[in-house]
Amino acid sequence: MIECIFTLDYEIYGSGEGSLRDLVYEPAETLRRLFVRHGVRFVPFVEAAELEIIEAHGADPAIALVKAQLRMLHDTGFSLGLHLHPQWYNGRRENGRWLLDGSEYNLCTLPRPRLRQLVERSLAYLRTVVRDLRFTPVAFRAGNWLFQPTRVAAEVLAECGIRIDSSVFKGGVRHEHGLDYRRAAKNGYFWRFAAEVDVADPSGELIEMPIYTRMVPFWKMGTSKRLAMERQNVGTRALGPKSFYRLLDLSRVWHPLKFDFCRMTLDELKEMLGAAIDEDRRDPALTRPLVAIGHTKELVDFDTIDGLLSWLAANHIKISTFDDVYDRCAALTESRPDSNLRSTPARAESAG
Repeated sequence: MIECIFTLDYEIYGSGEGSLRDLVYEPAETLRRLFVRHGVRFVPFVEAAELEIIEAHGADPAIALVKAQLRMLHDTGFSLGLHLHPQWYNGRRENGRWLLDGSEYNLCTLPRPRLRQLVERSLAYLRTVVRDLRFTPVAFRAGNWLFQPTRVAAEVLAECGIRIDSSVFKGGVRHEHGLDYRRAAKNGYFWRFAAEVDVADPSGELIEMPIYTRMVPFWKMGTSKRLAMERQNVGTRALGPKSFYRLLDLSRVWHPLKFDFCRMTLDELKEMLGAAIDEDRRDPALTRPLVAIGHTKELVDFDTIDGLLSWLAANHIKISTFDDVYDRCAALTESRPDSNLRSTPARAESAG
């Protein structure tokens, strides 16, 4: 059975550029209305550090709108998740620009006390925003998908009440930060993990529900819509060494194509999901949560999303949230740890 889980990284650009109204509030509001019209919900992954620091510096008056929107989303079943770019916490503002702390870019490399401090701080901020001191999001997504090295971060998140991670995208490689999710290709649609997020471990407390991907030849990554998004974001990227690392990342024949409802055309989305539907018909007993990703800062083509939601309804594909599927997936991994270890389709790739 397929269930699509639409996730939305709720954030401005990584450099701190852009306004909350233009890049977060207004696109999220348009998407909210669209999903409500279809009678379904998405999962906003809220970048808590960014919002807290912007508010503390009085840097953007739209923070009040954003906080009111998050309360309304929480109250109406939109299942908020925690997203965290820790470099914001030591950020400072000079001459109208943000200077963020690159030494804390990867949450997983921080010492355990600091890591726990930041996770607890981000959860406290979310609870204040939604006015619910008992609230703990069920799901987490690491900033820039960086959830390696895994063990300490997984332990801290579990201790704080998080139950699901959704940072992995199978086949993903980011040389600059040592991210390598190619081993995850052998796993199923979800799995428990402990020491390594990309290695199934039935003793783990957290469940990984990765962003759904398919491995495609590199030329399929160069669509006009995707390239337009890349050009839009280019102003937020540093040049120099990072460009070299990015070239290393791209120097492969096969690449992971994420189920991205902002960057893909309707035909591309249908093609990706059509293959999953065919697999489901051949093996309907397997539970298949397919996690889609989008970003508020890239939400511009709502007609495609509207068309996709209509197409999913016509094909009787359910749209769920992490809260909807967690108990069922947890029970499956507890009763039969290997029940969903049949791998999602991906072309085999060497570790080189």
